[in-house]
Amino acid sequence: MNTTQLSRRQLLQSAACGFGGLALSGMVTGMARGASPLAVRAPHFAPRAKRVIFLFMAGGPSQGDLFAPKDYITQNHGKPIASPVGDDGQLRVGVAKFLPMAPVAPVRPRGQSGLMLSDLLPNMAGVADELCMLRAMVSDNKAHAPAALQFHTGHIAEARPSMGSWISYGLGTENENLPSFITIHPPGDVRTYSASFLPAMHQGTPLRVPGNDREPAIKNLRDPDAKPEAQRRRLNFLQGMNQRLLKRVKTDAQMEGIIQSFELAFRMQAETPGLVDLSGESKETQEMYGIGDSKTDRNGRACLMARRLSEAGVRFVQVTIDGWDHHGDIRTALPNSAGGADKPIAGLIRDLKRRGLLKDTLVVWSGEFGRTYWSQDLSGTSPIAKHGREHQQESFCTLLAGGGVKPGFVHGETDDHGYRPVSGKVHLHDLHATLLHLLGFDHEQLTYRHAGRDFRLTDIFGNVVHDIIA
Repeated sequence: MNTTQLSRRQLLQSAACGFGGLALSGMVTGMARGASPLAVRAPHFAPRAKRVIFLFMAGGPSQGDLFAPKDYITQNHGKPIASPVGDDGQLRVGVAKFLPMAPVAPVRPRGQSGLMLSDLLPNMAGVADELCMLRAMVSDNKAHAPAALQFHTGHIAEARPSMGSWISYGLGTENENLPSFITIHPPGDVRTYSASFLPAMHQGTPLRVPGNDREPAIKNLRDPDAKPEAQRRRLNFLQGMNQRLLKRVKTDAQMEGIIQSFELAFRMQAETPGLVDLSGESKETQEMYGIGDSKTDRNGRACLMARRLSEAGVRFVQVTIDGWDHHGDIRTALPNSAGGADKPIAGLIRDLKRRGLLKDTLVVWSGEFGRTYWSQDLSGTSPIAKHGREHQQESFCTLLAGGGVKPGFVHGETDDHGYRPVSGKVHLHDLHATLLHLLGFDHEQLTYRHAGRDFRLTDIFGNVVHDIIA
């Protein structure tokens, strides 16, 4: 018998580990038989951070409206200007003429550090002195799917391991009853949380915030028709069959992944229900995250769950917050998006700090790219107030907090049009290298042998941005 001849029931039950039924990927070559791929491993050097919470603003938030206004743009609001793009041969869909568009709300200095934040983010303004702002981030593609894939995996097209999977691979989990990588409300592209050719156990476990629909937080985790004792007997029987097959074929990546995922799924049944149940949190804590307010409840629950999972030992937790793709009527749409995310995110940072977790938890806030400082005139008519903004990967803003970065600090600047970096340019590869550095890894040495060569998150690129490290 080979793995293609496994019973359908066996393969379906592999979904119980929380991997959503996805195919299991390759294992580490030469890994010791019986060793857990999630076992705790030491990094290359003393880390500043032990875990990461990645807040992904899917769609591309407008940095000019939220963090980095430009005087030239504001002074020339609604007046055609010469193209700041230059003759780069790029097609600018929806941009018939370059109309500068001022921020949709005032952007002011906040806290003792004077970080610039919009009035649309009053709660994040209250934690400005905890933030490290990268104002000259750069990526390589202006389309959503490849840009999001690059942010998550370092590559715009290939199915490479996600950064959460690399961190899981490098560190393992601090809690043997939980995965080391959990993604809350994940993006639709499963490649953004895939382990690809890394051991299957490092793939992100999708999780949803339980609502009134009674759907489970993690699909396929529990069998409602079987008692724990019966499930344990069933699992022992399956594991015995799987181990006997594994001894016969000597090495089988899929089979090893199935065996390990069955055991993790069984252990998760005891640990997970308590973590996703937020009722034990105080009223004050829930209000701090915006739970109970229809506008912020979903994101607030997701952010609070991220804190609970991180505190319980999960190394990499991602929270995806949709709704930042503002091609039209940004003056109405952006306040709605910001209003739904501002309080939950600020609540998360405050909560981590008061619990002593922020110092070794790295919080990352970013979209896959930013947006232009000029209008994308989809309607072809006035007034400019109805216009939106086009994608801009040439420069955008990413926020960091905790985990060894400088608080209340701004790194990088762009030109008067907010288009090209003039100092402090940070490419996505540099960001990935820096995240790994803060976790105690030399990004050039955290590698995996596959298809005849060593792969890494940063491919053949990346430089650590030492200027932002505290």
